[in-house]
Amino acid sequence: MSKALVIGAGIGGIAVAIRLARLGMEVEVYEQSDQLGGKIKESRQAGFRFDRGPSLFTLPHLVDELLDEDLRFPYRKLEVITSYFFEDGVQLKAYADPGQFAAEVEQKTGVKAAKLLDYLKQAERIYRLTAPIFIFNSFHRIRKLLTWANLLRALQFFRLKVFSSLHQLNAKAFSDPRLVQLFDRYATYNGSNPYKTPGTLSVISHLEHELGAYFPQKGMAQLVHSLAEQARRLGVQFHLQAPVERVWMHKGQLKGLVVQGELKPADVVVSDVDIHQFYTHLLPDQKRIRRMEKLERSSSALIFYWGMKKSFPKLDLHNIFFSEDYEAEFVSLFEKKEISDDPTVYVFVSSKENPDDAPEGMENWFVMVNAPENVGQDWAEMNRRTRQHILTKLNRMLGEELEEQIVFEELLDPVKIEAETGSFHGAMYGPSSNSLFAAFYRHANFRRDVPGLYFVGGSVHPGGGIPLCLSSAKIVADMVEEKRKS
Repeated sequence: MSKALVIGAGIGGIAVAIRLARLGMEVEVYEQSDQLGGKIKESRQAGFRFDRGPSLFTLPHLVDELLDEDLRFPYRKLEVITSYFFEDGVQLKAYADPGQFAAEVEQKTGVKAAKLLDYLKQAERIYRLTAPIFIFNSFHRIRKLLTWANLLRALQFFRLKVFSSLHQLNAKAFSDPRLVQLFDRYATYNGSNPYKTPGTLSVISHLEHELGAYFPQKGMAQLVHSLAEQARRLGVQFHLQAPVERVWMHKGQLKGLVVQGELKPADVVVSDVDIHQFYTHLLPDQKRIRRMEKLERSSSALIFYWGMKKSFPKLDLHNIFFSEDYEAEFVSLFEKKEISDDPTVYVFVSSKENPDDAPEGMENWFVMVNAPENVGQDWAEMNRRTRQHILTKLNRMLGEELEEQIVFEELLDPVKIEAETGSFHGAMYGPSSNSLFAAFYRHANFRRDVPGLYFVGGSVHPGGGIPLCLSSAKIVADMVEEKRKS
């Protein structure tokens, strides 16, 4: 039986372990922390349960297909994906149903429903053209690209909106600046800047409104619990608090890993760690590091976990309170490396879906603003200042005095994100998508010069976020299977 070793137990690492085990391989996973899941974690404090990482669940079939039927968990399709609050007092509910969302937009902004539906249809076309190449396949392998289906897609390249920024695309589509801002926000799903990232990222709106957004009954950590149980059922061994020291190479050939001074031989090694950290510590390569450091990195996050002693009927599961000057916010993030004094605030309240996540009559708030990567800023001061700006904004827009409602508080900033997840500089998605060729700059899922070495996770192809990490696992497993058959 051939042996596979996986470095890191993020969702990409667990998923690839399942797939390799199903190929009949003996699989072991080495994780440096004391728990599985990478960025997908939960905590329980003072009677509150918090999802500490990703909070939106899309393309659930990518999880379902990894699980035996008895391990599949219940999740509910959201009727309202997000409630949006604007400084002028307008509130928009982004209904999952496109027709209902379009009617809401027309009623609240005057933008004709047909305009929004046309936009979503365009996003669907972009998805159908790009997904087979950029999401569910490795375009780094030429023979996978040179197919008749891809040739036909290439003839429709003009439909991909790559030569317009997402903001330019949205400003052309909608006359109302609030709607432009709403759709600009999708750039932040992979830590990018809507004023620089290609219009192709409008595809994300299709994932939510056409394919649906969901929430697991027991919270986002249920993904990790179920996938880990599936992996164990297939014989995968997890080693926690077992940091890998380096990749074991001999005369240019992959031999396995070195873990706590012990040589661990393997036929296949898969890395699920941040690609910059991989080439810094596990397989040192200064040339590759210099190349990566020329790329603009994604944003990070500043998150407050607040236990609130009352409930707030105005809020839904996902809520966005927009800044008044969106462009200035991104100038602060990517050029000044600061958090704007008027940040857009995301409030996620899982107890809206699962009342057990908070004591009766209370709510668990995950309050996040986009933050720059960590380049040595005075985070203590920035955190203090941003907390006050968040409270001032939410108090004004909700008509509340929130400070007195907070009975529990914890903070996660880019410094802690870097320490806990290994994300270089706390940049949660590796390189940003702030250029036309950003997708091509992402590290491939394999090394041609090192047979048997593969990569999954948010810092490599196809990118960050749960669906893309799961896709990277499938891409790698398919390559391993092809190699074994050849």
